[in-house]
Order: sequence, then C-alpha cells, then structure tokens
Amino acid sequence: MVQIHPYINFKGTCEEAFKFYQSVLGGEIPYIGRYKDMPPSEDAHAMGEVDGEKIMHMSLHVSKDTVLMGSDIGGEWAKHSVEGNNVQLSINALSEDDAKKIFNGLSAGGRVTMQMEKTFWGALFGMFTDKFGINWMVNYDYNQQPK
Repeated sequence: MVQIHPYINFKGTCEEAFKFYQSVLGGEIPYIGRYKDMPPSEDAHAMGEVDGEKIMHMSLHVSKDTVLMGSDIGGEWAKHSVEGNNVQLSINALSEDDAKKIFNGLSAGGRVTMQMEKTFWGALFGMFTDKFGINWMVNYDYNQQPK
C-alpha cells in the first residue's frame, strides 16, 4: 500500500519550524539536506551562500506511519507560495510502475509542475497540481527499506 505524507514549504524557516514541531510532537529528524549539497546542474543558477544554507528537504518521523516533510522554497516557486497553499501531499509508491500510474492518473486534467524523472537522490519523482487544485508529489525510492 502506498503512503501519503504532508509536505510543507517555507520561505526560509523550514529548519526552525521542524525543530519546533519536534519539540511539541517528538520524533526523529533523520535527514536534513541543504541546497548547497545538490550536485551542480547545467540549467541551474549559481546558488548564493545564504540560499545554499536553506533546506532542500527534511523530514520528521513522528511515528512509524507518519512523516512530516518539508523544504524552503525560493525563486520562481516562492512567487506562487502563500499561506494556505504551501502544503502538498507526498505519495511514496511501492514500485516504479505504481509511481508512473499514480502520477499519470492523478495529474490528468491538472498542471504538471515537474515531470516524473530520476533524481540525484535515487528516486523517481514528479510534482503536479490536480484538476481540483490540490498539490501532489509522487516519489518512488529505488532503494526501498524493509518495513
């Protein structure tokens, strides 16, 4: 069965927010990835020192089945982020085929913001807004961890 987790975007306060959430909810933060840790890309702009410290991805494992995920956003993405629409639903698929099926099915009639593609972090990943205005992320990790 797939898992669906909330994914929250912030404008530079992701790490502070997650440490606050952890202080209230408990749980573990197993990963904090910063933009400066991303491999260089031909089409990416040079990352400034301040932007490089922002959070590319982090997660708070609140329980065995609940993970709160988030990142800081900037540039073009920040223009479209306002309070209330800064949350996406993130689906972790069980196979590459499931990820593609879910992505293609739920994005039908909507707007794809990032095509499904293999990523540097070892996953197949894509993002879209469905025809009802809900923001989604679909992820399949190639190195699945046994549950």
